[in-house]
Order: sequence, then structure tokens, then C-alpha cells
Amino acid sequence: MTTPKAEAPTGRPRTPEKDAPRRRRRTGRWILLTLAVLVLAGAGTGYWLYDSLDGNIKGVDLDQSLGDDRPAKLPTSGQNVLVLGSDSRAGANAATGTGHVAGARSDTALVIHIPEGRQKAVAVSIPRDTLVTRPECAKADGSKLPSADRVMFNSVYSAAGPACVVKTVEKMSGVRLDHFVEIDFAGFQGLVDAIGGVPVTVDRDIHDSSSGLDLAAGTHRLDGTQALQFVRTRHGIGDGSDLGRIGMQQKFLMALLAEIKRQDLMGSPAKAYAVADDLTTALTTDSGLASLSKLAEFSRSMNGVDTSTMETIMLPVRYDTQDPNRVVAAEPQAKQLWAALRTDGTIPDSAKKSPARGGATP
Repeated sequence: MTTPKAEAPTGRPRTPEKDAPRRRRRTGRWILLTLAVLVLAGAGTGYWLYDSLDGNIKGVDLDQSLGDDRPAKLPTSGQNVLVLGSDSRAGANAATGTGHVAGARSDTALVIHIPEGRQKAVAVSIPRDTLVTRPECAKADGSKLPSADRVMFNSVYSAAGPACVVKTVEKMSGVRLDHFVEIDFAGFQGLVDAIGGVPVTVDRDIHDSSSGLDLAAGTHRLDGTQALQFVRTRHGIGDGSDLGRIGMQQKFLMALLAEIKRQDLMGSPAKAYAVADDLTTALTTDSGLASLSKLAEFSRSMNGVDTSTMETIMLPVRYDTQDPNRVVAAEPQAKQLWAALRTDGTIPDSAKKSPARGGATP
């Protein structure tokens, strides 16, 4: 099966090492959006307003889609949640200008493990270029997608949808996923617009014809469209590499968090409703979370988790011997990592090292 090669800014195929900053910024973006939804759902203030938003959330019945052939549930009260960042060009995303790939792919995939006690969490990032064995999956039209070896991980979503991604992750890890949450690009843009924009300061002019960003030095309040351009910009800053873009990402995310805190959204039901409306429209979850009341209950169960201390680990990978532009799970590190999640145990330091990066994962 032939898979398209992702391109680096230089036009050369990307490598996992060069993609590390890209993974970190996507990780931060999707964790932020997911937590924003859960915080709004669990706030309680003006909850009667949020009840009308239930119809916005799209739900997928994993039990019906996946059947009984699934890994065993955790032996503790811990939870595993798959977070997908979708780069769909459909619907509201068509106007975001976020890329050129037709259809939809899982731009980001994170397995968030919340151990028993729910006082902390760890996010395991699965590189999009990882070659995996895709199990047989049911497609939306009821037909069967046959299993296939050496499939690029981020192609699974476009082939058979989110339930197939869940099944693929469960098969490759042996980890039972209790929930999944998917957010698309429109959710990011809608969040920024709903809070009236985010102020950022740049110390030099930025003109990036690729992303469309055009800013003079100084402070600007970016709307949703400009925010997407800002976090995707690499040309016109630094040496044009992802090293400069990760700095832009960090700058924006810090500004966004500061603006949300400054506005005290929970003290403004009308604005909180607007934010929740945008985000829930861009949200797909498993049926166990597909309502504001269910999201609120899940959110309250995680009140003790300190998101500032969340650890992010990349699935340990090595370069594929047949195609150096792709990676495969590195052993025994990957098995050690998944075993820790299956048993709600401590992840050993050895499982946090990726041979493809020559050191610790991000």
C-alpha cells in the first residue's frame, strides 16, 4: 500500500527528529482545546444554558463499532482517553485554510493516561508517520476495510474514521481506551473568536506568504483566522525552520491561557456559552461523553489533575529500515510503555527514550 510522503519546509521528506517541535505544538493545542471543553462543561454556572448544546456534539458508539474483541479494562479506576486532532477540510474547516490534503486525517493522536487517584496525567503522542498494522474495520457505509500491514498511522482516520483509529491504537498497544475526543481546526479558530481575540506582541515584522500572516512589530489582538496563521508560521522568522515556529506556538498558547484567565469566562455565562457553542460544534466523542452532562461528570472526576504538570511522551520509535522517511515502534521501549499503561503502573525511564531521536522523547 503506497502512502503519501509528508514534506518538510525545504521540500524534503520530514523526519521524526525534525517533526518533534511540530508534535509538541500540536500536543499543546489539542490538550488545551480538550481541557477547555471539559472545564466549560464542568463549571456548573449557567448549566441550563449549556444543556441546549448537547445536539452539537457528534457521538460514536465504540461498543457497536468495535464489538467485544477489545483489550481488558484497567484493573484500577484509571482512565485512558484518545485525543484526535482532525485536519478535515469539510464543513467549517473548509474556510480555515489549514492545508491542502483532501478528506480528513488525524493530524494529532494522543493517548492521555489518567492514573488511579486522578491527580496527574501523561500524554503519549503517536507520530503520524509511524507504520502500523491496521486491523479490519467497519466503514461508515457498512462495508469492511480489510486489515493491512505497514500503513501510515495518520491515514487510518481517512480510510475508515475515528472508530478505526481507536481499534488500531488498541491493537498496537493492548491498552483499552475508555473514551475518545476529536477536535478539528474550526474549534481552535472558534475559541479565539469567541473570546474576542488574543493579544500577542512580536518584536519584528512578520510577512509569511505561506501562512498568510502579515504583522508589523508591536502588539496585536489576533482573531481566529490570524491565530491559525500565527501558529502555522515558519517563514519570515528565524531561519525558517520549525524551531522558530515552536517559539511562536509557545508564545501564542501562553497568551491564550492568560487571556482566558483574564476574562474569567466562568463569571460570564454569555461568553462561556459562546465558547462552548463553538467548541462543541467542532467536537466528536464516544457515546459515553456525547453530552454536556456526561462531559461535566467526567470533568468533575478529573478535578484533581494539575494540567501544568502533565507529562508528554512520544511513543518510542526508530527509523524504518525499508523507508527512512517512516518510523516504526522501537522495542522493547514501546512494549514497556504500553505495559505500564495497561496496568496503571509507573512508566520506566527507559520507555521514554526514542532511538529515532537519540534521546528522551518530548
